[in-house]
Amino acid sequence: MPTVTVRVLGALSASVLSATLGVLAVAAPAQAAARDGACNTGEFCYYYNSDHAGSVSDHAGSLADYGSTQPGCYEFKGAGGGKGQCIKNNAASAWNRTGKTVRVYYNTGYNGSHAYQDFAPGAKKNLSSTLKNNNASHQLISAGSSYPAKDDYPYKGQTSGIDPWNFYKGQCTSFAAWAVRSRVGVAFHNQYKGQARWGNAKEWVAAAGRAGVPVYNSPKAGDVAVRLGGTYGHVAFVTRVNANGTFEIDEYNYVSADRYSHRTVSVGTANNQFSKFIRFK
Repeated sequence: MPTVTVRVLGALSASVLSATLGVLAVAAPAQAAARDGACNTGEFCYYYNSDHAGSVSDHAGSLADYGSTQPGCYEFKGAGGGKGQCIKNNAASAWNRTGKTVRVYYNTGYNGSHAYQDFAPGAKKNLSSTLKNNNASHQLISAGSSYPAKDDYPYKGQTSGIDPWNFYKGQCTSFAAWAVRSRVGVAFHNQYKGQARWGNAKEWVAAAGRAGVPVYNSPKAGDVAVRLGGTYGHVAFVTRVNANGTFEIDEYNYVSADRYSHRTVSVGTANNQFSKFIRFK
């Protein structure tokens, strides 16, 4: 009887061990599939080189800190240049195959105070000149999520001359163009989508219509808000939409000449309101 008992226990142990090994054998491929160096549906992927060349690093969710040294950092896993290198401050392009907007941050911890770039669902493009090889975290965000209020305009204090997007420096149009380019990730300029010019602020709605860029009557974070009244009109960047229907904007050349301001405003046609919203993405 003792011998039988030992054999039964041995069989049970072998069975348990076999089951455990079976679980481990299944778990390992599942982890590999999560990050296998291929950009699969549902993933956000970095590429080591511009134009989606070189090794790939694929991710199914947000990451607040990639790590910066081996072992322990998130690395490029696919074949090609850069394979095995840490992805922090090493990516040049990205492809968003998730169903949400993905925001890439210059700093760890989803800190966008210096710079960030949004990738809409399906977007496949190079990182901006600021974010290229300066990517430290990324986050999946819901549509319409807020943008940090900040004065990141590169020509603050300048009141004359033309910016690289062909608007006058210090004006609301120049700042709005900068915000669309740096925050939304759309390469907007005064001749965007073949227009002779987008012109003064009050002309942007008509220009958007000709260019096929959608215009709405209610705001979403990331929109350009347009006031049609006045000699030149006014444009601002929508940073947040509040539950009570008001929304917040970053702007230039309104509260003070050629200077930044952040306000909470509402939809309407008064001088301190906005009635149209251009949605570049």
